Amino acid sequence: MRRIWTAMRNTPSLLAGTLMLVLMVGVALLAPLISSFSPTEPNMGAILLPPSSEHWLGTDQLGRDLFTRLIYAARTDLKIMVLAQIIPFCTGILLGMMAGYYGKWVNTLITLLTDTFIAFPFYLIVIIVAFVSGAGEKGIYITFMLVGWIVYARVVKGLSASYRSQEWIASAQTLGLPNRTILLRHLLPNVLPQAVIVLMTDMAVLLVAIVTLGYLGIGIAPPTPDWGTMISEGQPFLATKWWLSATPGLAVVYTGIALSLVGDGLADVWRRK
Repeated sequence: MRRIWTAMRNTPSLLAGTLMLVLMVGVALLAPLISSFSPTEPNMGAILLPPSSEHWLGTDQLGRDLFTRLIYAARTDLKIMVLAQIIPFCTGILLGMMAGYYGKWVNTLITLLTDTFIAFPFYLIVIIVAFVSGAGEKGIYITFMLVGWIVYARVVKGLSASYRSQEWIASAQTLGLPNRTILLRHLLPNVLPQAVIVLMTDMAVLLVAIVTLGYLGIGIAPPTPDWGTMISEGQPFLATKWWLSATPGLAVVYTGIALSLVGDGLADVWRRK
């Protein structure tokens, strides 16, 4: 813990990004304790109220408290952002290490696989999956499992190919260590830092994709709070009630900046190390 605190103290971007993320996650987790309003129950007697001491950010066109929906939407979007990354992150690292370490036909096969998925636009795959499985979280998970691993595989493949010619890999092979041991105990710790940095950036990209899908109506289904849906619902009132769309938009920007700062900070720490 002392080493972690020292690294964060010497890296302002990592410290700032971590504090911003902790604040956002804490507000999302404590949403039921922070607000007593329902994020989904309409209130026809409180439609489009301006910000006040009772409703900090006002209410929407159905009388729902905007601040309550904002923090509950953080729970929804952040949960999907994290869960949708687990399988692609692990799959991409594994395939990237195999392609870079073994080379030859393994590299050719995995490269062909990545090029095939890159040829299809991300949102086209989302629309196809949503048409088959229906809009909602399930479609987002399926889509990102199909294409989310590519960025990790491409980064890790390049690193693994460069490390394959290093003396410490040759020494492990000379000692007769099995390839599985070399991959998991020697190669993985060296490629993992760069993969984690890419993860921070890709999580921000995925968050924007989740919000965009909600805005287009093929993401999280109403009345579940979602930042993209909130931006879309507030758009007709942009001239008079601009904060209905601006507030969830600022939440997306805030989270993206926090993730970018953490990624930059980790890159600085590992670069010095």
